[in-house]
Amino acid sequence: MFRNCFIYFFLTCFCFIPIGCSPAKPADQLTLEKGTFSFAMSGLYKPFSYRDFQQNGKISGFDVEIGYALAKEMGMKPRPVTTPWETIIAGLEARKYDAILGSMAITKKRDQAVDFTDPYYRSGAQVFVKKGNRTLTSIKDLKNKTIGVVKASTFKDVALTHSPSIVEYTSDITALQDLPTGRIDAVITDQAVGLYAMKQMKFPIQTVGEPLTLDNMAIAVHAGDERLRQRLNQALAQIIADGTYEKISRKYFNRNILSSNAGKEAISKP
Repeated sequence: MFRNCFIYFFLTCFCFIPIGCSPAKPADQLTLEKGTFSFAMSGLYKPFSYRDFQQNGKISGFDVEIGYALAKEMGMKPRPVTTPWETIIAGLEARKYDAILGSMAITKKRDQAVDFTDPYYRSGAQVFVKKGNRTLTSIKDLKNKTIGVVKASTFKDVALTHSPSIVEYTSDITALQDLPTGRIDAVITDQAVGLYAMKQMKFPIQTVGEPLTLDNMAIAVHAGDERLRQRLNQALAQIIADGTYEKISRKYFNRNILSSNAGKEAISKP
């Protein structure tokens, strides 16, 4: 009986771990793993992050290459991590990776949970419909239509201002593929993503009107991790100054997507 009481006392007094606490990062380290910069993304956001099955499923894309360039500038080994978008901030809070480098738009709500670097590109939310659609020709036509969006994205918030009928997806590409089937009437996603699918992947889709928003995309770090945030800002400024950023951006978009009018330009062949 005494033994059972002792075990109960030990479990209640010494094994209590407050919910929501994150593992501490070593004080002398810039990142969780010394010498390695780990950055998370969905891996389902072509051309920003995706699995390239022509290269045995290697994670590729604009965000991935920017992460590699930043790691090199900081003198570290890059480690891209793929994780579901709807839990990506929770993973950062749990210290599963150093940063989120996955085309995350800066919002007031997100800014309360994480700290953001300077923007590393700008883009806008765009409406896409099935090619040849003559009934949805303006934003006003979206009223009470079924709109496809990615879960936990800012595009969902935009879509809800136009219609209560929303279908959520884990991938923007999957949502765009659903347009010709008639399951949904429209998709709201990043303009660059939709135009890439339309021009390079030959999806039978088309744009409706001008971009609805112009968003600043930034790298998210653990709240209060000012040292890493500043180091990433320095590395980002350097790869912009030395032309590395321009080279990567033109590879995928044939333009510099950090420019302020990026959301209004058409994507060209990479």
